[in-house]
Amino acid sequence: MKEKTFRTIKESAYAKFEEERSIFITSAQYVESEEMALDFIEKIRDKYKDANHNCIAYIINHSPEIKRYSDDGEPQGSAGLPMLSVLEKEDVKNIVVVVTRYFGGKKLGKGGLIRAYTRAVSDCIKDKILYKRPFYEVKLTHAYTVLGQIDNFINKNNYKIINKEFLDRVISTLYIRDDEFDDFKKTLIDMTSANINIEISDEKMLFD
Repeated sequence: MKEKTFRTIKESAYAKFEEERSIFITSAQYVESEEMALDFIEKIRDKYKDANHNCIAYIINHSPEIKRYSDDGEPQGSAGLPMLSVLEKEDVKNIVVVVTRYFGGKKLGKGGLIRAYTRAVSDCIKDKILYKRPFYEVKLTHAYTVLGQIDNFINKNNYKIINKEFLDRVISTLYIRDDEFDDFKKTLIDMTSANINIEISDEKMLFD
């Protein structure tokens, strides 16, 4: 498959903390294009339009990879770059983060800001990271005589069946990781004495 496994978050994430009376709010979102990232940024900026700063960072899993960040009025290098550095350290892609700051009246200094914006992103995504990887959509066609064996194998290995039809033969559709397919196929052929048809009907990137 052309697409490769990568780390990201699923859907969205949110975090908030206070540092020296300044409020930091982090909004993160899974995106698949720079256009989606920019739309999300505008949405957050509009939501927190009364904030002092809405700093951004995002990485899009394209070739070449797209990386952008902005300090949005904070001292240069104190916000956007530290935010991007967290994304790089966690090796996540297809993600956009916006850290909103409501200034509390006490300056943090550049070092304090770097620590705060780093924490803002880390706290938001650290427990939300998972893998998105290539899967095959596989169709199994077999006789009823081997149904019990196949069902036991599928359940034991926690494969997810997405459709099942009981016609003159049983037709099941499920997702199998691309790197597990060869072993999966060999096991089923051996188990059923080749009394099964195994066909790849599609390829998808799915959260694992």
